[in-house]
Amino acid sequence: MGRSDVLIVGAGPTGLVLALWLARQRVKVRIIDKTDGPGTTSRALAVQARTLELYRQLDLTEEILAKGHKVPGINLWVEGQKKARVPFETIAEDLTPYGPFIYPQDQHERLLIEHLEALGVSVERSTELLGFSEAGDHIVATLRRPDGQEEPCEANYLAGCDGARSIVRQTAGIGFPGGTYQQVFYVADVDASGPALDGELHVDLDEADFLAVFPLKGEGRARLIGTVRDERAAQAETLKFEDVSDRAIQHMKVRVQTVNWFSTYRVHHRVTEHFRKGRVFLLGDAAHIHSPAGGQGMNTGIGDAINLAWKLKAVLAGQASDALLDTYETERRAFALKLVATTDKGFTLATAEGWAADFIRTRIVPIVVPTLFKFEAVRGYLFSAVSQIVINYRDSAISVGRAGDVKGGDRLPWAPTPGVDNFDTLRTIGWQVHVYGTPSAELDDWCKRQGLALHAFAWQEAHAKTGLLRDAMYLLRPDTYVALAAEQQDPEVLSRYFMDQGLAQGQT
Repeated sequence: MGRSDVLIVGAGPTGLVLALWLARQRVKVRIIDKTDGPGTTSRALAVQARTLELYRQLDLTEEILAKGHKVPGINLWVEGQKKARVPFETIAEDLTPYGPFIYPQDQHERLLIEHLEALGVSVERSTELLGFSEAGDHIVATLRRPDGQEEPCEANYLAGCDGARSIVRQTAGIGFPGGTYQQVFYVADVDASGPALDGELHVDLDEADFLAVFPLKGEGRARLIGTVRDERAAQAETLKFEDVSDRAIQHMKVRVQTVNWFSTYRVHHRVTEHFRKGRVFLLGDAAHIHSPAGGQGMNTGIGDAINLAWKLKAVLAGQASDALLDTYETERRAFALKLVATTDKGFTLATAEGWAADFIRTRIVPIVVPTLFKFEAVRGYLFSAVSQIVINYRDSAISVGRAGDVKGGDRLPWAPTPGVDNFDTLRTIGWQVHVYGTPSAELDDWCKRQGLALHAFAWQEAHAKTGLLRDAMYLLRPDTYVALAAEQQDPEVLSRYFMDQGLAQGQT
């Protein structure tokens, strides 16, 4: 019976990213999926800026940017007329290298699979997890192979990336509290023409039905997402595109030539009670599901995977104690709870019924939203939230200190200067130290002795504008979040941090 370091159940984006990050760190992984092939429908569309930042560690970002579609702006429609436009061209300026971006999930999965196979790991298809139990220092699982035969297998850890109906979560006996929205949604990928097929995002604010046209790469390609109301909602399983397309055709003048995919679904909002139970971890939709408002779902699962991957590697390599794995739940569950609450408010506003809600959407929103977006602070706040660059782990047990406006647990600010991009050092997976100013000889010597990368950036006023402090010391985790921020360059502070956290110094 073979044994892997980590058995991953589910080969959607979350499972594939976890496998990629682990394989890149030379962790022995096995990834299974009960389906016979990757997804063939676009499903999730948005790839948020924080995901693109982190994808640089796997050389994925440039390829995705070349294959996907940058969204130039969003247009708001009322009574069949385009009433307002919010430009996105400069929305990410000074915050991140990446703006709003679309790359359909089916293409996304295929790209992840290609990169995973290049590392010598293949998804085991038509392979189902039947059950598992914890046996001391490992997990014993039972799999059903494609030929119907059952196979026992062992792994040090089990990662449930198997979706909202997760067999891993159910077998572990972890609750999944929450509820289901009453609205029925439809989604259709189409080839079409009309003013709303111009490569931008278009949203119809009329009445209480939500309707949006999302651009896909290629002329005349788009995704329509809308709500289904009245008596049709009761027959959601049997609806066809023709049953729900009137509004898109009449209100937004969409002329559909071909429907490539159509489906209906209900939206849930749930967060699992625990992200970790012993040697079992839950990630992605197995741990949290919520409304699609803001395109957060897939990106949140990917964030789960990256957060967990470096911690599993450290523990498996004997570079950290088991306590490090507890921070996965404390960091990611806190974010999931906040995200579900936020998307719930946005979803409720977009779909609320009644004259007051209609008045706000059709009369107030088209005036107020473009006006607010003229203010840099508002643009930055909203984009930071949606793009997930605002995520921080300040309350984590492994987040320590403050220097300038940057605290332990923060995402490192993007602070490019002419000819120098401080994010260029973040293409590797490992611990590193940043100094914006002049590093001391003592710090340089300590880092060399510990095998810890030290990156120094000549001080510029641009650094101060992002909240960084001159000559301060920033220790970055392998997922590029700030672990320790200290005003003084004292190697003893670094040494004490690693010791207090049970981490080996100078990890790679």
